[in-house]
Amino acid sequence: MPAPKKTGRRSLLVASATLLSLSVTAPAALADPSPSASASASPTATPPAVMSTVGGARLGRPGTQVDLAPGVPVLPKDLTARSWIVSDAESGQVLASHNAHWPLPPASTLKMLFADTVLPRFPKGTRHKVAAPELKGMGAGSSVVGIAEGRTYTVHDLWLGVFLRSGNDAVRVLSAMNGGIGQTVRDMQDHAKELQALDTRVVSPDGYDAPGQVSSAYDLTLIARSGLQKKDFRDYSSTVRAKFGSAEIRNTNRLLSGDTDVPVYPGIAGVKNGNTTNAGATFTAVAERGGKVLLVTVMNPEKHEHNEVYKETAKLLDWGFQAVGKVRPVGELVPPRSAVPATAEPDGGASTEPGGGASAGGPGARAAASAGTGSGTGGMGIALAVAGGLLVLLGGGAFLVNRRWPLPDLMRRRTRS
Repeated sequence: MPAPKKTGRRSLLVASATLLSLSVTAPAALADPSPSASASASPTATPPAVMSTVGGARLGRPGTQVDLAPGVPVLPKDLTARSWIVSDAESGQVLASHNAHWPLPPASTLKMLFADTVLPRFPKGTRHKVAAPELKGMGAGSSVVGIAEGRTYTVHDLWLGVFLRSGNDAVRVLSAMNGGIGQTVRDMQDHAKELQALDTRVVSPDGYDAPGQVSSAYDLTLIARSGLQKKDFRDYSSTVRAKFGSAEIRNTNRLLSGDTDVPVYPGIAGVKNGNTTNAGATFTAVAERGGKVLLVTVMNPEKHEHNEVYKETAKLLDWGFQAVGKVRPVGELVPPRSAVPATAEPDGGASTEPGGGASAGGPGARAAASAGTGSGTGGMGIALAVAGGLLVLLGGGAFLVNRRWPLPDLMRRRTRS
């Protein structure tokens, strides 16, 4: 792992990073080297006529949403993905989208949600001896990093396996440490709700095809934006290669590591890719250029050429860097529910519309408690949870004032050859 460097743009860092690290969630799954076997029916070929309007009414409309004007470049003409979105990672403005809220199988991009949920719970130096039951139940054809029962691994090693090799075996072990698959799925679903990623339904924490498991380009972007507030998440998702045991593993994100027909994208800094039978290829990328940070999510290109998902993502990033500051946004990336004032609803719950909030006993508060007790004990965990709850409120206030989430240390880091 290369040592991270400190860079500027630190305003709001403490508040926003604290806010999101306390909202303990699971990261979206990374891309698999090969598709997994199908476990559910293939999705329909057309988007629903009615979709979520979280982030703005236009994001719920089928088809491409963009406001072209003089000086704004036209979108690439050869995009074939069923769904995609281009957004400013820091301001939250959605520059353009195509079926942004279409619920589709996410494949390993769901590991982003897994990571965002579980990553803050265990210090990276924690050591864990793998028991045989922890590796049971993986789907046929799952991508693995090569975890062996009876061996001891650090949490750091396990996360390298998740981010670089999209290892379902590493996800299984970390889930066992978190209380089991069922508990982890519940934690991930709670965190998705906290982030207002309401298209997302979690069935398996590794993103393997499962009946009813879906997310959307919009949700995956929200999840990535949340994860990128965490230093460890940024470090792991930007690592090109690392030692795992006696072997070297390399990131399967081709815009980060490159391939014969895909060069490394200038300014790329993560995030996660995926590929299963039902999902096709999926990918969320973050890149920085000229002081601007963009997030692009692409789901299931219909053109089945080698590395097509990376090629279409690169085209959308190119367009976004030309269009940012010129194009009028068609929507926004909403903040977590705990970052906005509570809005009571008839059933006593918190509003799930953009700008809606969460009550003191909602997902944000429960996540703060989890963050304090997940790997701690006794009074210290309670004290951390209480302090965390106060920082959530402070972070939420800062977000409302500034509406920006700076991403410090965001840069492509490569280990030496």
